[in-house]
Amino acid sequence: MSKLALVTGGGTGIGRSTAGMLAEEGYHVVIVGRRPDVLADAVKWIGPQASAVTADASDPAQIPTVLEAIGDRPLDVLVNNAGAFIPGTDSTLDNVAEHWRANFDSNVLTAVLTTTALIPFMRRPGGRIILTSSIAAQRGGGGPYSAAKSALHGYAMDLAVELGEAGITANVISPGYVADSEFFLGRNTPEGHQKRVDATLVKRPGESREIAEAVRWLIGPGGGFVTGQIINVNGGTVLGR
Repeated sequence: MSKLALVTGGGTGIGRSTAGMLAEEGYHVVIVGRRPDVLADAVKWIGPQASAVTADASDPAQIPTVLEAIGDRPLDVLVNNAGAFIPGTDSTLDNVAEHWRANFDSNVLTAVLTTTALIPFMRRPGGRIILTSSIAAQRGGGGPYSAAKSALHGYAMDLAVELGEAGITANVISPGYVADSEFFLGRNTPEGHQKRVDATLVKRPGESREIAEAVRWLIGPGGGFVTGQIINVNGGTVLGR
């Protein structure tokens, strides 16, 4: 029986590339997302080792649908990749509350609810939990999005402490500017693209597959002694901290 992995936000960009890499490594991959058409395209691209679950991971009532896809099999890898920059207005306190809650739900609650529900199913020893953060968590600039991604760092450290004795690791990957994702869809400009490229030391944008390669390392035999860490993959835009 093949190993089992689950990727939230697995329909596009980093999530899709990560799911494809996991399939290459011999995993059966369950991808979770809110858009069935996007998920169907991703499954077709990944191949027969992939299946999809349509669910909003920020909604507790929809998490049982995710659990059904796991069944009674041990889960080897959990990649919490769901999340987005949610724009909003801060003209009133009600607007501020709505804006911040939306970003928290999208980026933090998705990871917390999914992980909490799936911890009992994680392989012991050997399970791997990975959370996708952002360069914005370390340098700011994204308002509630930056704050939400920062929250994942502390959460991953708590998971590492809680699950270490069971042989389960928990780490964060913090990408920089990745051009082939949906993150800047409809709001990037040629000037903005160039500014972000110029901010890197390698003078190019990252690619989703490069984030997937960081995941490959963490889930492989070389990553077993790495836990509670923030792994920066940002072309040197923000140096190690």
